[in-house]
Amino acid sequence: MTTEFLTIDATAEALKLHPKTVLRFIREGRLRAARVGKQYRVLRSDLNAFAGASPSQATRTARVTCVVDIEAVDLALVQRLTSLLMGASQGPADSPIALNIAHDPARSSAKVIVMASPADAAMLLRFVDACLET
Repeated sequence: MTTEFLTIDATAEALKLHPKTVLRFIREGRLRAARVGKQYRVLRSDLNAFAGASPSQATRTARVTCVVDIEAVDLALVQRLTSLLMGASQGPADSPIALNIAHDPARSSAKVIVMASPADAAMLLRFVDACLET
């Protein structure tokens, strides 16, 4: 392993800071440095630890919220739909799936709320459609 020492000016340039700011960081103990004669030297590894990892490209993610209102349903259909959707949402998924199902027996209606990635939401909506066709 090679140890590369940087001067205060080189460290300041790498951090895009003023050299006096780098010296202040050293005096405050925020940046490790070794004193060589009357000057400070900073190890490249200490500089990398201070600066942190380079920012990686953030991956784009999309989340979908779907609300499905179902009219004229009985308790048996709601139970079947609940079992089907809960089982499907427990399988392997790329991102977490949130699923809420509410049944209103007085109005004979149900409401299904799906919060998931677009692919997972589409899969669950296909299951809802298939369950309602039977």
